Amino acid sequence: MIPESDPRIPRGIATIDPGRVEVHFDGACEPPKGGGVATFGFVVDGAGLYHEDGGLAVRPHVPHATNNVAEYVAAIRALEWLRDQRYRGAVLMIGDSQLVVRQMEGEYRVRAEHLVAYHQWLERLTKEFSQVEFRWVPREENQHADALSKHALAEAVGDARRHRPATPVIALDEDEVEDAEAPKED
Repeated sequence: MIPESDPRIPRGIATIDPGRVEVHFDGACEPPKGGGVATFGFVVDGAGLYHEDGGLAVRPHVPHATNNVAEYVAAIRALEWLRDQRYRGAVLMIGDSQLVVRQMEGEYRVRAEHLVAYHQWLERLTKEFSQVEFRWVPREENQHADALSKHALAEAVGDARRHRPATPVIALDEDEVEDAEAPKED
């Protein structure tokens, strides 16, 4: 028998919209500016679905193994997983990367050439769902996805060190560092 009133359960408040999936996504890279190991992590929750995953974002020791690429790959992998589950409803993409979120909202231009293909693929994926909204949160509110990307990084770094190329890879510098303060020019 269900009690009529349980004071511990607030009435009329739902934490997750049952018709919407929330995705927390994050990326990690060592070293952060690139040329090392880049990993991703994401958590999907809602509409009867739950999944978490993490792994390498790109091959280790390539110039585009950067934190921004890892963030994009996390969002891409999450939407690909949802697509593979045949989910086509509303999605709230939550991440602590201002660059990815602002670029997907159209507030920032994609100026770094190596990010263009990732941005375009993510835009194409969003069209496969009834609605996709991107929301920036501070790192503290994205801890689970952050932990998954860091766990993947810890697992991958040791193996990547054993297979490091003989000649060092030059990381991307100026093109990689987007001017986070600069709004999109019209």
